[in-house]
Amino acid sequence: MLLPWELLILLSLKECLAENTRHGPVFTQEPSDSIFPMSTDDKQVFINCKAKGNPPPRYRWKVDGRDINTDSDPNYSLVEGNLLISNPHVINHGGVYQCIATNTFGTVVSREAKVQFAFLQNFSSKTRNTVSVREGQAVVLLCGPPPHYGEIKYSWVFNGQRNFLQQDARRFISQKTGNLYIAKVEASDAGNYTCAVRNMMTNSTVFSSPTPVVVRRDVVMGEYEPKIEVQFPDTLHVSKGSSVKLECFALGNPVPSISWRRADGNPLPGKIKINHSSGVLEIPYFRPEDAGMYECVAENSRGRNVARGQLIFHSAEHLQWVQTLKDAHMAIDANLQWECKAIGKPRPTYRWLKNGQSLKAEERIHLEAGRLTIPKISLSDSGMYQCVAENEHGSVYASAELKVVASPPDFTRRPVKKSTVIQRGGEVVLECRPHASPRATISWWREGGIFVSLLRRTIMEDGTLRITNISKSDGGRYTCVARNRFGTSSSTGSLVVKEPTKIIVPPLSLDASVGQSIVLPCEVSSDSSLSPIFKWFFNGKAIDFNRQEHFEMIGGGFAGDLMVRNIQLKHSGKYVCMVHTEVDTVSAAADLIVRGPPGPPEGLVVTDITDTTVQLSWGSGPDNHSPVTKYMVQARTPFSIGWQTVRTVPDSVPGQMMHATVKELNPWVDYEFRVVAINSVGVGEPSTPSKQIRTKAAVPKVAPINVSGGGGARGELVIMWEPVPEEQQSGEDFGYVVAFRPLGSSTWIQTVLASPDASRYIYRNDSIAPLSLFEVTVGVYNNMGEGPFSRVVRVFSAEEEPSEAPSRAWARAVSASEIEVFWEPVPPRSNSEKIVAYEVLFWEGGLEQSEADRVRVINCTALLSGLKGSTRYLISVRAQNSAGLGPCSPPFNITTKKPPPSQPPGSIEWNLTNSKIFLNWEHVKAMENESEVTGYKVVYRQNWHDRTTVLETNKTSLELQIPSGEDYLIEIKALTEGGDGTSSGPIRIPKMSSKFHTLHSMQMIRVGISILWHD
Repeated sequence: MLLPWELLILLSLKECLAENTRHGPVFTQEPSDSIFPMSTDDKQVFINCKAKGNPPPRYRWKVDGRDINTDSDPNYSLVEGNLLISNPHVINHGGVYQCIATNTFGTVVSREAKVQFAFLQNFSSKTRNTVSVREGQAVVLLCGPPPHYGEIKYSWVFNGQRNFLQQDARRFISQKTGNLYIAKVEASDAGNYTCAVRNMMTNSTVFSSPTPVVVRRDVVMGEYEPKIEVQFPDTLHVSKGSSVKLECFALGNPVPSISWRRADGNPLPGKIKINHSSGVLEIPYFRPEDAGMYECVAENSRGRNVARGQLIFHSAEHLQWVQTLKDAHMAIDANLQWECKAIGKPRPTYRWLKNGQSLKAEERIHLEAGRLTIPKISLSDSGMYQCVAENEHGSVYASAELKVVASPPDFTRRPVKKSTVIQRGGEVVLECRPHASPRATISWWREGGIFVSLLRRTIMEDGTLRITNISKSDGGRYTCVARNRFGTSSSTGSLVVKEPTKIIVPPLSLDASVGQSIVLPCEVSSDSSLSPIFKWFFNGKAIDFNRQEHFEMIGGGFAGDLMVRNIQLKHSGKYVCMVHTEVDTVSAAADLIVRGPPGPPEGLVVTDITDTTVQLSWGSGPDNHSPVTKYMVQARTPFSIGWQTVRTVPDSVPGQMMHATVKELNPWVDYEFRVVAINSVGVGEPSTPSKQIRTKAAVPKVAPINVSGGGGARGELVIMWEPVPEEQQSGEDFGYVVAFRPLGSSTWIQTVLASPDASRYIYRNDSIAPLSLFEVTVGVYNNMGEGPFSRVVRVFSAEEEPSEAPSRAWARAVSASEIEVFWEPVPPRSNSEKIVAYEVLFWEGGLEQSEADRVRVINCTALLSGLKGSTRYLISVRAQNSAGLGPCSPPFNITTKKPPPSQPPGSIEWNLTNSKIFLNWEHVKAMENESEVTGYKVVYRQNWHDRTTVLETNKTSLELQIPSGEDYLIEIKALTEGGDGTSSGPIRIPKMSSKFHTLHSMQMIRVGISILWHD
């Protein structure tokens, strides 16, 4: 039975738990230091502040530590959490602002934000005094800027000109004071000078009253040494990354020159900027190495002056958190310890706030730098806490919420697992993690009795129950009971014990060759109520059977064998069969070694190059699990077709030998080499080809072949041979030596041909009798020496031209354009003489024989074509042998026949019935100078076909039998002894459809000479 106060606490705790999504305010936007221009048209200023919280927070603001009453002050209003200032005043509304957000869980304050207003007032309208100065004297005109805030820029106007006064070595405007400095006054400087001040934020400009300058010329100022009037501070602290400007300007006569230097003698940084008058030195992005003593030197002919200043690197660092606060939900009576830590220079100090109010150390609250400790927290300690780190450069805020929770044990969110399945012999951990504040004490019950720790059963410090070496008797219902001073609760779960899974047929390590297929078995025994799931892994990665064409899992139930099809070298490695059930996971592994042809040898090197041999050495490539049994050497030249196996020493290179001598190479040839490894599986990939090398030159070793000869003109000996291929020429400057002698002579005649492409030599001597027999041989040479000669062969010299003309020459006119000529052959003078051809000469009567056309034939008849009709021609024939042409036969004449009629057959009619075409045409009448018509020629063919059929008739009609279904083209010509007459032109007979037996059988189409062929 709970007491009334305990019941109230429990009810309040339940309400808190129901609102667990509620929390205190957290800033998402905080105000920041701002400068607002006063010249904007919008007379409102907006300062941001926004916080999240549940319930939504309420806002209020402070300025310079005073609360702002937005109800009574018309200049202030709230827009959500943001502060709106209407019609702001430079004095009244500038200050340090802070936003405060509050809800039911507490209060937080924002960082402090300094708000200022940029403005620029007008100059006084009071007239400025006249400045009187002597020529050559210096003068300083004071600007006296009006009240302002924000960055400003100074300029001067001379005599009301539109452009501002330009600075130079004589005139300088200080951006620190606004004053105008003239080092040496000239007569042209007389006039009115107006100071212009521009606020860079408000973009407004004001002008002073003009200052009159009068230059007195009665007395001229003498020369004097420089006087530095504008000088930078003796000591200046500069922050990291900032930009510093040093001003320096001197008065003097003559006008002094300004230069800058470092006192330690080091060169000025390359990044510095010096304006055109040298009066300003700017160092951007200040770094530690830029610190030091800087000097401004003013110098003229009367002397020099120096100004010095020390720039000190100020290593101030902005504050930033390295350890911040986190919200804490803690049980009542627990100990709270928060620590925040920030870095910055100078080192920050810390203070703490609770709900926006300063937190002081007292009996229960301990504050030490950034550490807050509260022992045995209570409900009243709940709230919003803030740690503030601050130094002279500013402050940073860290916020967190403390919720103190008090509740009885509750298993709603984390009950004991309803059912836990475990294999026999295994180990189980049953968790008991109720939500309770303060922490609950835990006890375990089984089947109605309390459970105590034994050898195999242990209740851990956090209440977890651990049981090892589980047996069937450990199965059952287990109950966790949790108690604290606010109540008691319990949760129950079941423990189910199953038989363990075992792999009874594991995969075995195998060797396989490329291209084979294998099966790795995997079979298990398991509790009959469990469904094992098989997974296979290859070299540590799960096999995706949907994306791997080589792998397939076969079997089913308690077997999940792996089939590997068409094995490749990449499939070598470790294979793991993993079987998972609801209670356990088991696995077995096997190694698969894939043997394949060896990989390419590596690092092929060619050395010791001679004319016919080279030395090769290489490194072994991967043997792919099968030792290399031998190596094969291949070579390639520009003359070879692909790679060819070459002979080596030793003849067969064993697998353990990594070098060989290549022999029987051709001298002076470019070679590439490669090596191929062979093992018991097969021939591997070749090595990368070697660099191209050239064997050394040598005396040629190959003589020309197929030496022969004969023919030519009278007095010539023609010698021919097959040239030696380039790859067998063995060196540069290759050529031939031709040697010959008359049969029976002992003296050889030699000549040298320096061309490697030569294949023929002609020796000319008029004293050589026709068909004299010679012995001939051809040798070779190059720049290394002479090579071998070919075997000696016998060659005849040229024979004599024919001495006789063909006899019994006659001809007959074939047509108007053709004559056929006949003659008796010229008999040979000896067995070695041979008539190779006859030449027929023909020319029109009235022309000279020298103008004759010629036809060459090998028989004793010739057909002359392309002749003119009714024309007399003279014809002569002569024989030809290898030495040349013989004498011409006596010319005789013959006249060609009359030409055929030029008129084509006309009035052509055709009639197509079934598969017959009936043709009729008018007879062609020859003119007096034309040959008489002896008949007609009908040529026909199927449309688009090349093969034609020709029929001749002595009538003017014809019947053609043709198959149906095709278009036909027909032509008709007259036949005469002078040849074929003019064609009628093609006549198109369209194909006849199978529906009709007669096509226009009664219609006659008359076709004249003007017939055109239309498709």
